[in-house]
Parts: sequence; structure tokens; C-alpha cells
Amino acid sequence: MAKYIFVTGGVTSSLGKGIIAASLAKLLQARGLRVTIQKFDPYINVDPGTLNPYEHGECFVTEDGAETDLDLGHYERFLNIFTSQANNVTTGRIYQTVINKEREGAYLGKTVQVVPHITDEIKRRMQLLGQTGEYDIVITEIGGTVGDIESLPFVEAVRQLQWELPEEDSVVVHLTLIPYLKAAKELKTKPTQHSVRMLSQEGVHPDIIVCRTEKTLSPELRRKIALFCNVKQEAVIEAADAPTIYEVPVLMMREGLDKIVLKKMNITGYKEPELSKWKEFLDKLKYPKGKVAIGLIGKYIELQDAYKSILESFIHAGAINECQVQIVNVHSEFITDDNVSEKLAGLDGLLVAPGFGHRGVEGKIVAVKFARENGLPFFGICLGMQMAAIEFARNVLGLKDAHSTEMNPETKEPVIDLMEEQKKVTAKGGTMRLGSYPCEIKAGSLAERIYGTTTISERHRHRWEFNNKYLEQFENAGMIASGKNPGTGLVEIIELSRHPFFIGVQYHPELKSTVENPQPIFVHFVKAAKAYAEKKIEVKNPLLQSEMI
Repeated sequence: MAKYIFVTGGVTSSLGKGIIAASLAKLLQARGLRVTIQKFDPYINVDPGTLNPYEHGECFVTEDGAETDLDLGHYERFLNIFTSQANNVTTGRIYQTVINKEREGAYLGKTVQVVPHITDEIKRRMQLLGQTGEYDIVITEIGGTVGDIESLPFVEAVRQLQWELPEEDSVVVHLTLIPYLKAAKELKTKPTQHSVRMLSQEGVHPDIIVCRTEKTLSPELRRKIALFCNVKQEAVIEAADAPTIYEVPVLMMREGLDKIVLKKMNITGYKEPELSKWKEFLDKLKYPKGKVAIGLIGKYIELQDAYKSILESFIHAGAINECQVQIVNVHSEFITDDNVSEKLAGLDGLLVAPGFGHRGVEGKIVAVKFARENGLPFFGICLGMQMAAIEFARNVLGLKDAHSTEMNPETKEPVIDLMEEQKKVTAKGGTMRLGSYPCEIKAGSLAERIYGTTTISERHRHRWEFNNKYLEQFENAGMIASGKNPGTGLVEIIELSRHPFFIGVQYHPELKSTVENPQPIFVHFVKAAKAYAEKKIEVKNPLLQSEMI
């Protein structure tokens, strides 16, 4: 049976529980252990699929079509393994299950209560992955902050599991904040003491305390935290601010976090962590040989987490190309024909991001036109691909009324239309085309050169699709469908044959990019942007290239 690690947070949110959990998992995995991570979120939504990105950041979609918390993206990017619906559980899903059981008569007329019925369902799901035999260790991140009303049932479930499991089969890691008071010029441990006390009052005592801090923890401070929080001094771990999240596993290894966990769980015979590929990636990330500016055209750019997987994919692709990718956020709502050249000046590539609704779509279409006419490397994802199709229909095919029925249900030229199976769907949650689907790629296309194969599988999250009634017109004019779903004929990839780099995809390739396996389109897009940047330098100074040689 698997052993269990529970990661809780205190003092404030956004301390990085997901990154600490993923870093610990990476270190244990690098020692040869089979590890997975799951996230328990305290909100009552069944999943984040219906949440606005401003509310909760991006919605991460798994291979099996689950709409989940963005932390699952970190888990996959660090561990290079897939997660599933079982890896993300919300209060809403727990209560939905219990209420459905009550309606079926499963509780034999008993009064249904938070304890034991809700906590029993939480415990069942906490142990679900551990009972498959696939994992040695299951790490469970508890969302929210200790003291939140919403989190209490999850903390109670952890308390019960600690009591039920053998002592060496569970460890609690508590992430907390050690704030630095600039006026006093010192770090303060009191918030951490209060946080640990609050957790202890709920019956859960942390085995390890990880301290987020701007400054180095002195031995005296570590001893003070250990004394007042009742843990060994070696179990007080410093988590200093890092330039990149990908340095955190190395920092945690230096702090000995994984060794303490192994010791407390009585796991022996493990090897030293193998992180050579990880460190090679970090070297390329920290010491790039070039730089490119990529414009991210979106409607949620005020919140970085709204496009989290896209931003991380650029980091992976940049490292492979030994190139720093500078993201230039451009709000699509403010792009017009009159200012587009000014807004996109100095860019080496353009990515039009996914999204929903009519706000900002005209700006995206204008941006696509600029990229197409000026030979600027272009990459469109989901709605970005659809905007590329609409722009081409309007400005090349002459279909001035071309649009998507999502934005204009009465359009006379629906080049983007609602998928047939979506037309009878009324519920919003979990009803889109979700998860992994196959795609067949046309031989000799840009897509085939990128992937190096003619058969791929990518993850989806959409309701609208390219209208195949217009496909012949598009291909005759130079925009080909280089990727299609083999079963339905749905257009998955479009590209321009007479353009340095112009590709749009209906799926979300950013969801499968990891440190060890960067997503191929992002890699080739950054490569194309590098070539574009170098060409600009040559044009500005034709003698420069020969002088460098």
C-alpha cells in the first residue's frame, strides 16, 4: 500500500503549496519512487470549468477530459506523467457524491452529517490513487489556508487518516510564511507560530514546516520555530524566493526535504536523486544565448495565471532553443486597424491565445491579419486558430460577413460553427469537447515537420469548430487543413503554405508541455521567431553577419 504526504498552507494564500508539493514529488521520483500528486480544493464548484479565468486562473484539462485546477499542470510539468480526474477533488464533488448516495438510500435512513459522511468520502478519495498499486507515495495538497471555514472538513479528514494509518505511513508538511519587516529589519516567526497552533487545534500536527521567506533563515530562527512549533530543527525547511519555479526542487534537495520525508516514513534503500536532465534544463534557462520577443494577444492578460500553461511552455521551448523568450502582453480589446503596427512593433512572433465570448475578438482578427501580411511568425490556439480562419475568410476569400456563430449567431458566413453534438447541450459544466483526441497530419506539411509523425494525440476544450463547408475554398486559396480528426473530419490544424511560419490548432498543445518533453509546436515557433529576429538584425546591418563570421 502507498504512503501519504499531506501538504497544508498557513498565514496567506499563494505561497506555492503546489510548487512545494511538485518539487518534493520530483525529488522522490528522482530517487526511484513512484509518486503522484492530487489537489483537494475547498470551493463548492464541482470543478473550475465554469469559473472565469480572473477568478481562478486557467482551467487545466487532463487526458481523460477532466477540467481541473491549474496546479495539476505543475504536477505534470514537474513529474512528466499524466494526471486524471482522480487527481483533483472539490468540496462540490464531495457533497454531490454524498447527496446522490443519500437520494439512493445508501445511508439507510441515517442523518447525513459532515462527520462522518463528508469526511469519509474525502478519505475515500484521498486513498483512491494509493490503492491502485501504481504508486509508492501519494502527495495530497489541501487548497486554501488553515483557518478557512471551507477547509475544515479536509483538515478533519487528514486528522482521521493520521489516526487510522500506521505512524510511518503519513507525513504532514505545513507551508507557512516568515515575513520580513523592513522597518525592523528582521524576520518574524509569530505568524508561523499562530498558523501551526491553529492547525494543531484542529488535531493535525505538522511533521515538517516549510518556510517561505525573502531572507535566509539563521540557525537561531530555525531553532526558535522548531521550539515553538514542536518539530525537530532539521524539519524546519527554508523556501527562499527563487528566480524560477524550476529551481525549487534543487533548493529543496539542498535543504534535505526529501531525506527528512524518507526518514519519517521509514523508507530505506533508496538511491541518490538523478537530476542531470533537470539541471541541464536549468543551465540553458539561466544562460540563454539569444532573446526573442513574443506577443501574447489575449483578453485576460491582467492575470498571469490565466495563461499559465502557455507561459510555462514558452519557458520549456526557450530553454531547448537556448533562447530567452520575452512575453509581451497585448490586450486584444485595444487593438485596431489604426494602432496595430504600433502595438505589435518589435515583436518576433505572435501567439493569439484561447478564450471565450465576443469581447476582444476583432482585435485578435486585426492582429492575425498583421502577422499574415508581414511574414511575422504566427501561432493560434483554439480561439486563436478560429480567429485566423475568420481573418483569412474576410480578407483573402472576400467573405466580409465571415464570423463564428459563438459571437454572431446570425452571420451569413459561419466559417466557425457550433459542433453538431453540442447543439443540444444546455448544461455548462463538463459538457465541452474535452480531453485527448487523435489527429492525422498531412504528409509534407509544416505540422508533420514539427511533430515528425503523421499521427498525434492532443487535448481539447471547445464547443465550436471549423465549418468544413468552407474547406475547399480555404485550401484553394492557400490555407490548408494539415491536421484532422480521423473519425469526424474535424479540422485540428490549419497552416499557410506561403508564409515563414503560420499555424493554428484547435486543441491546446500547451497542456502537454513538460520540462523533459517540451511541446513541439512551441519549440518550432520559438525557433522561427529566432530566425525572424536574426533576419531583422541582418536587414538593419547587412555587414554585421560577415563581421561576426
